[in-house]
Amino acid sequence: MTFKIGTRRSALAMAQTEMVKAALEQAGAEAEIVPFTTRGDRILDKPLEKIGGKGVFVAEIEAALQSGEIDIAVHSAKDLPLELGAELEIGGVLPRGDQRDMLISAGRKFARDEIFTVGTGSGRRRANLREVYPNARFADIRGNVDTRLKKLTAGEYDAIILCAAGIERLGLDMSGYKYEYLDSYEFVPAPCQGIIAAECKANSRAAEVLAIISDERTMRCFEFEREVIRLLGADCTSPIGVFSEVRGGAISGIISDGRGGKVRGESGIGERYTLAKELTEKL
Repeated sequence: MTFKIGTRRSALAMAQTEMVKAALEQAGAEAEIVPFTTRGDRILDKPLEKIGGKGVFVAEIEAALQSGEIDIAVHSAKDLPLELGAELEIGGVLPRGDQRDMLISAGRKFARDEIFTVGTGSGRRRANLREVYPNARFADIRGNVDTRLKKLTAGEYDAIILCAAGIERLGLDMSGYKYEYLDSYEFVPAPCQGIIAAECKANSRAAEVLAIISDERTMRCFEFEREVIRLLGADCTSPIGVFSEVRGGAISGIISDGRGGKVRGESGIGERYTLAKELTEKL
């Protein structure tokens, strides 16, 4: 059987899907990629919250999954809505990439009290950056990674914020830019940032194969971080930040509320859902 893998057409989405395809082939399966142009890719002149949030990158691919047009859908896990399509599940995740956000400029660094304009549509990133750069100003930005870097170079913004995992997966040469990695315990990432998720029909052959290639530690972090946003009733446009790590038999997590409040804790991996509940109740 050759598994058909659906994905967005962006360079980053294709690079991530190639990673899933390679993992499947290493496990002995055959796979081919089926690219889609989603509503979120077609409408670039409006902020995401005005056209349905990050779920607009997912709905059409999920429909193809449900109809049998494709067997697997690959997503950036942070783009997934809380509720998946009927009879669908996340069958596996690849090892997490570098989840840190990067503040990138065309060639300069900024003083803490400096006034400068940052291109980002993320409420979370705006809230977090204000804690470090209180005089920063913000403007919406849409488009893929390459488009955003071109807008930066053209002078439309003084800086932009991107996820380090995306830069690495695209193999981009950043030597022409100034950038800093933002610490994940101070500048808390979006829930599941840096995680590649593979979705499929429940109880399918694809689910069996995805379970083989899934990274267990990353899956436990994925489950914890998704549980946090479920308990908070948050969606992917909220300013909530969540990050977790698994070391040995323990999982540690941090949550930021987008208003300067943060809570941290640790538990055994088997108590990850209890930890999520305890931490969200402290916010």
